[in-house]
Parts: sequence; C-alpha cells; structure tokens
Amino acid sequence: MPARATNPLFHDLSSEEMAQALRFFDAQEISYPRGTVIKSAMDRLTRFALVLSGSVQVSMDDINGRQLVLNCVQSGQTFGEALCFLQKEAPLTFLALSDVTLLWLRCDNLYHAQPCSISADLCSKMHRRFTAMLAERTLSMNDRIQILSRSGIREKLRAFFAECARDAGSNRFAVPFDRAGMAAYLNVDRSALSRELSMMQKRGEIRFHKNTFELNIDHFVAIATDNEV
Repeated sequence: MPARATNPLFHDLSSEEMAQALRFFDAQEISYPRGTVIKSAMDRLTRFALVLSGSVQVSMDDINGRQLVLNCVQSGQTFGEALCFLQKEAPLTFLALSDVTLLWLRCDNLYHAQPCSISADLCSKMHRRFTAMLAERTLSMNDRIQILSRSGIREKLRAFFAECARDAGSNRFAVPFDRAGMAAYLNVDRSALSRELSMMQKRGEIRFHKNTFELNIDHFVAIATDNEV
C-alpha cells in the first residue's frame, strides 16, 4: 500500500476523494538525497510533510549545544504539522537520514470553514483528521516526556522499549535509530548506552541484533515491577 494511503489523513479515501484532498492541501512531491538539511533551526515552515519514502530525523540543540533527537519520521508519517498550522518558528532541524521523497502539504485551506475547491463533506473530514493528527502528536510528545523523565539509562531504555513494543503490537520490534541516534533520542552518553544494553541482554531482559530488539516479557516486566515498588 502506498505510504500516502497509510497515513490517517488520507486513509480509506476513494480515488476521487484523494485527488480532491491533494488539491485541498496543494500537494507538492519533492525528493532529497541523504544528508540534506530539509529545514534548519528557526526556519519557518510554510508546509508540513508526509514522508513517502525514506526517513527524516527531527532534532534540536539543548542549552549546552548537544544535539537532542526528537523523532525519526518514517514512511507514511508526517512532520511539521503544528509549526505549519500555527505559523511558528522553532529551533528544529529536519535531516534526510536516507534518500527521501516528501509530499509537502499546505494548511491554508484549514483556516476556512468551507473552501470551494472540494466537497463540503470531504472538507469537514480533512478538518477532523488534521485535528486528530495534532492530538496524536500531543500524546506522542507526552510519551517522550515520560521516557526522558526517568532517572537513569536503564529506566529510560525500559520505558522506550515498552513504548516500542506497544506501538508494534509485539515484543519483537525494530527501532528507527542506530546507537548514536538512540543515545541522542534518550539524551544519554552513547558508550554508557551500549554498556547498559549489553547488561540488559546478559540479565535476560532483552535480545538484540543491530536495531532489532526482542523483550523477554516475563523477565522485563518482573524487573520493572520490582524497581517500582
């Protein structure tokens, strides 16, 4: 299934509705080679993007100038919705982690109750779906806060892995980061992260190969519960 059709904004639309929706958002498809800085810190976004292929890293620098990875946006996912809709600047950088193709979308018609370019029913549907996307983004950021608020690397990893397993619907999943990216996402030292992962594997909590992980659910939950008591 094309990445466009898997996104909640366009999911289950008929061919005619899809054509109207793309016109509604003034869609523009652009490809970028790996390593391209798609947006630099404090640049204003006039469009948000749906990733059609590849992946995009969202990051910012903390007060000490250290890079903090906020997200890795995969095929079928979007980024920049809130910044585009609110017309806000933010110290975020968007980097192409691979060759990527993006579908850039405008928010302009969302400011109007009834644009004339599409049907009233579809217009209402696009408003509802876009609002739902913003709400989902808020929940996602709350999950991220829950991870970063943990006191140590092990606790952060457990919270992160629990979230990954929940999203995948399985105790086996792939994370969208290499070790450097995972360290930046969790805001921890890379060497310390690697040591902790090895220790968790020796204790039987996890198994992993590169960026694919599998949780030993019984052991993982038992240790996490003991630590919370």
